[in-house]
Amino acid sequence: MSRDFSSGRNRVRIRGSVLLWALLSGCAATSQLAVEPPRSLFRDESFDAPQERFSGAEVFALSDAMRHFLSFDITHQLHSMGPARALINALYTKGQLKLEYDAAMTRNASEAFEARVGNCLSLVIMTAAFAKQLGLQVEFHGADVDEVWSRNGDLLLGSGHVNVSLGSRATDIGMRGVYRNPLTVDFLSADEISGLPTREISEATVVAMYMNNKAVEAMVHGQLDDAYGWARAAIQQSPGFASSYNTLGVVYLRRGDPQQAARVFGYVLERDPDNATVLANLADLQSWLGNESEAAALRSRLARIDPHPPYYFFNLGMAAMEDNDFRAAKTQFAREVARADYNHEFHYWLGVAYFKLGEIERAQRQLLLAIERSPTRDDRDLYAAKLAWLRSTDSPPWHGRAAPAPAAVGSP
Repeated sequence: MSRDFSSGRNRVRIRGSVLLWALLSGCAATSQLAVEPPRSLFRDESFDAPQERFSGAEVFALSDAMRHFLSFDITHQLHSMGPARALINALYTKGQLKLEYDAAMTRNASEAFEARVGNCLSLVIMTAAFAKQLGLQVEFHGADVDEVWSRNGDLLLGSGHVNVSLGSRATDIGMRGVYRNPLTVDFLSADEISGLPTREISEATVVAMYMNNKAVEAMVHGQLDDAYGWARAAIQQSPGFASSYNTLGVVYLRRGDPQQAARVFGYVLERDPDNATVLANLADLQSWLGNESEAAALRSRLARIDPHPPYYFFNLGMAAMEDNDFRAAKTQFAREVARADYNHEFHYWLGVAYFKLGEIERAQRQLLLAIERSPTRDDRDLYAAKLAWLRSTDSPPWHGRAAPAPAAVGSP
């Protein structure tokens, strides 16, 4: 299963002409933030009362259909194979549930089971919910992998990675060899996870990741009151999870309160001074506010930490495309593909550059890769249509994936 795009760490950054960087689920490191954040970080009066309940109680809750699945659908496997192996076999081998990976939204356990679809975090949550019901020990781990970045309008979305290990029930230890060692469910390939350092993360942090994802997804849909509620709940759930503060700051920017956003970003940087995402957001915010000296100092710090941030070469490629310098564009897009092969957008635009240079077979190959790397059904369908057009005409509609125009910080 491919790496998650919308699960992982939810970060949002504001770069260039104000692109906001947000982190999604996964495994953002918990930094040295206060156990109880100051009340001054929250502005409840700026947001309407939300319609949703921002509670962690339903994240791992089992539906009646899930209980039926355990009690009737896989009861034979549970007895013959043991609970941990039987559960993994039933959920992720072909022929039973037929779960599908899709990064379009983050679901809780019952939603993922009902839809038979989930992103990385959703599938981890669903697996853990079943395991807990069976009395298995559950451990969550964050893996130290490079963040996966994608783009949605003026939001750059970064995702980390999380997996789950299922251990023995106390009554089963020693009865069957399969129970002596935990079994790990991971949605990266064995090649991708081999040798990667991991760290155990708490269930509270996993719930905060879920809430943070919901906040970013609400923001993507323009639902700022819900986004604020989810981000606030995530901070209360796990105050050390820095990504939630970054999301909260971006929500304030969307609501048109840059001063409060700067207060939140500054709070994080006082305790986590090398947080590249927050540095980038605050630097662009200070520039927008006209505080160029502060912005320059922040960008200098950022350049030492991250000299070539996500989309750096892509932006150079897009500038070259605007100048009709397709050879230079190809070079820059290829550099992004080399370091972020997972990103469908980079493959697509490399294909556009190849097409402009008359290299049709290479253009088709990049479109195929864009389809393979797409995190959602809609993206896959879009690229498939473009590939079909390319194969049938000399003038495919490349304009359909033009770079979105940046929006102002106050109301991006």
